[in-house]
Amino acid sequence: MWTLGDVGTHLAAVYLAYCSIVSAVGSVEWDTVLPPGDAPFTERIAAMDAKSVDLLGGDGHARPGDFVAERGETFLRITEGLAPDTPVTVPRYGQRATITLAAVTGLMPSESLVHGLDIARGAGLPWAIGPDEARPVLGQSMPTMVAPALHTARARGVSIAFDLRIKGGPRPAAVVDDGTMTVTRDAPPRAYDCTITAAPATLLLVSFRRTPIWKAIARGGMRAGGRRPWLATRLRELVATPLTSSPLPDLVAPP
Repeated sequence: MWTLGDVGTHLAAVYLAYCSIVSAVGSVEWDTVLPPGDAPFTERIAAMDAKSVDLLGGDGHARPGDFVAERGETFLRITEGLAPDTPVTVPRYGQRATITLAAVTGLMPSESLVHGLDIARGAGLPWAIGPDEARPVLGQSMPTMVAPALHTARARGVSIAFDLRIKGGPRPAAVVDDGTMTVTRDAPPRAYDCTITAAPATLLLVSFRRTPIWKAIARGGMRAGGRRPWLATRLRELVATPLTSSPLPDLVAPP
């Protein structure tokens, strides 16, 4: 069971991990954190999530907010001037996994937004995620991170093309084809089975399982259309969820 402080420490550990892939400062001994061999994507994420609270030791546990701010500034300073498509090796996602700098830069605020919500909910505080905050996260990280998280067993024999219309842009597409998935940020026109139109913050919270899809639809933040609108719920079923990408109902607030 995690405390609110543990969630803050987990977030600090994530920033440590992302900063370590672009800098030798505070590097992570990945062999001690990740499972051996080329384990599946979700297993690698879950393994680091499970160990993240202890990854920092005493460093950053007392004041994780300061640690996150310092590592975030370090990351931006080191990567300033680099092209968005600069390849970055990310052991957390695979032994030879490489994603773009733009994707990494989008993933870091996604951690802050979502885990900030976890902490706020546990402490009974308000936490608003605006559309201008959610859009760049979805645009940069979704094309990179959704496909590797595909639940291949559930996707075998499945053929569905999803058109994802995020209000205000971007407009990615996710195509599932017999155990594989391709996600394109700005997909060319084609025939889609299901069109999902969503407010940016709503899609972010549904994707990270912080908001049930039925509630998002009931509140008007998401709707499905196209030839087969009932397939909208299948997309989330087909994407596996690492440990802390799912809700954290057992958070314990401090006395």
